Amino acid sequence: MDICQLILDDHAEQRRLFAMIEEIGAGDPDALRPIWQRLQALLDAHAEAEERFFYPDVLMVGHGANDADSAEDETKDAIEDHNDIRDTGAAVDRHEVGSDAWFEAVGKCNLANSKHMAEEERQGMTDMRQHASRERRHQLAVKFAAFGAAHLTGVKPVDKDPKAYVEAHSPD
Repeated sequence: MDICQLILDDHAEQRRLFAMIEEIGAGDPDALRPIWQRLQALLDAHAEAEERFFYPDVLMVGHGANDADSAEDETKDAIEDHNDIRDTGAAVDRHEVGSDAWFEAVGKCNLANSKHMAEEERQGMTDMRQHASRERRHQLAVKFAAFGAAHLTGVKPVDKDPKAYVEAHSPD
């Protein structure tokens, strides 16, 4: 197992669930509701798992891959993105399932998540592939997989201060 592959697998599932919502459309709120609930639980648990098991190691071994200036910058940006995903996800629940406002809110969450996934796939994951050993990526994958399995219904979404997160997890 490799934590980078598990993250990619979650990303594919997130994309699939957003696409399902788009394809179902407004006419079937009884189908939309559980799909959104599953997607929201996955988004929240995925972000928390990355914050516990992925980004601390990015800070330890990373250098800033591709368009990231440093591991610290890519990590701060990821934490900001996670906050945005949590906040846009919470906004969805303020609207009637299937309404125009609900779909607009889902679209904003999809946009925040898509932006994050693209950056993470070319920055943090590249850093990990280039600088973390296969053994370490496997160890992290086991923890990541166990956390995801233990939190299938999600976690309590809690925004984090990006600067404080980096300070708390930096190897200095």
